Amino acid sequence: MNSDELRGNNRRRFTEAGPISPPPSRLLNITNIKMPDKDSSTPRVFLYRHGQTEWSKNGRYTGITELELTQDGVNQVNASGKMIVGSGRLIDPSKLSHVYISPRKRAVQTFDIAFSDADKQALKAANKVSETERLAEWGYGEYEGLLTKQIRALRKEHGLDSEREWDIWRDGCEGGESAQQVTDRIDDLIREIRAAHKDNMHGENPSDIVLVAHGHLLRAFTKRWLGYPMEFPLSLMLDPGAVGVLSYQHHSIDEPAMLVGYGFPIQE
Repeated sequence: MNSDELRGNNRRRFTEAGPISPPPSRLLNITNIKMPDKDSSTPRVFLYRHGQTEWSKNGRYTGITELELTQDGVNQVNASGKMIVGSGRLIDPSKLSHVYISPRKRAVQTFDIAFSDADKQALKAANKVSETERLAEWGYGEYEGLLTKQIRALRKEHGLDSEREWDIWRDGCEGGESAQQVTDRIDDLIREIRAAHKDNMHGENPSDIVLVAHGHLLRAFTKRWLGYPMEFPLSLMLDPGAVGVLSYQHHSIDEPAMLVGYGFPIQE
């Protein structure tokens, strides 16, 4: 199936109980929109990848293995947190309706570093912070701790991939999760988020959301937010400790978009 067929098969509108579907236009360049300044009102979803670990540093697949951040990872999150988290910044805790965190230690640690003690206390007191397995990293199964080249060699030993190379977005992981399993849990969270957003598309209430999670998972989330199947060839990168942004075009719940650039606040 080619990319045009994949796109055509996924042109279905979002409903609370139905499948996640793509909008007519998926990528939004907001350089002409006053975001993230104080007048911004369309709800946003911030994708916060955890900082570096020893395994992410070496390119090893890290799913359920509990690893803490390296010192470089701590420094990465400290830097991004000071730059973009806080009152009047891109991620303003007063504008958040919820922070969802993967239960893995490296994600929890990232949240703990990025947000100030006062902001964490206020968010938790308002029941706006929760850990959820829906944001856990892709279950790598037999591939846990391996490099990509090792995974491909292992699969060939198992008699797989004789005609094409392994692609996690299509083939999933032996003993771990399939692309459909990851899709199902992500779609469940997207429905929950959009249900919270649908009555606040013009800034009626604070509705920004933060997801603190992992490299594969957050890229998978982006594909599903835009309505693409996992195997759709949309190449995305998200560095350790970095933040991506999703939102909507035209204040419309039916037009989810990826922000490929945001304007800096106007200094008054």
